[in-house]
Amino acid sequence: MKPYLVSLRAITLREAMRFVNQRSRFLAALVRPLVWLMVFAAGFRAALGLSIIPPYQTYITYEVYIVPGLCGMIQLFNGMQSSLSLVYDREMGSMRLLLTSPLPRWWLLFSKLMAGVAVSILQVYAFLAIAAMFGITLPAMGYVYVFPTLILSGLMLGALGLLISSTIQQLENFAGVMNFVIFPMFFMSSALYPLWKMAESSPLLRDICALNPFTHAVELIRFAMYEQFNGTALLWVILAFIIFLCGSLVGYDPAAGLRRSQRS
Repeated sequence: MKPYLVSLRAITLREAMRFVNQRSRFLAALVRPLVWLMVFAAGFRAALGLSIIPPYQTYITYEVYIVPGLCGMIQLFNGMQSSLSLVYDREMGSMRLLLTSPLPRWWLLFSKLMAGVAVSILQVYAFLAIAAMFGITLPAMGYVYVFPTLILSGLMLGALGLLISSTIQQLENFAGVMNFVIFPMFFMSSALYPLWKMAESSPLLRDICALNPFTHAVELIRFAMYEQFNGTALLWVILAFIIFLCGSLVGYDPAAGLRRSQRS
């Protein structure tokens, strides 16, 4: 058991040191959702009227509605950036060295996931603290209840990033592929507008958004923030995490990598 904990600690410290040395990464993680919260929300407030929908007990402003989605945005971008470091490490050789250790491959990838999740949770709470300074607060226990949901959603989104990184051979290709994942997942979800609003314009679009794993990650966070439980969202997030993680394990299998290199 000790080697497992040592490897988890080492990988987490490495990710933390990388994060500390990249202050621009922390600022970018906060600026992105704050722009949506302070600028876009002001413009959409009048255009998007929100009815009383669970988990809210009364009418809410648009700024309040999008906070859970912006927390999910932070974790989504962080999961992709963390996976970008894997592509870089694989090109530089350090990833190969890590994966040749005697520890199981699934544990090494899971340790990488947990390190990325820890960083993303720090970013989310920093964002919530800034939002509170502007008057957008949660119930007191909501800050506690949301913690385990942030772990689950971070694991799911991080596993998605791992899956994508396992298919990328060159660092230059990652940004393009990432854009085809991040923006559709974010905009085709309930992060910025409720699903009933989408159904008014297109029932098909609403159904697509309802199948989006990111939608369920956002709803899991949203309900936890208001001290409620969303079992459907929890099941979807866990199922998506298992699928993405299994795909990552297959993608980082040495035999699969050898076959890809032979084809290229």
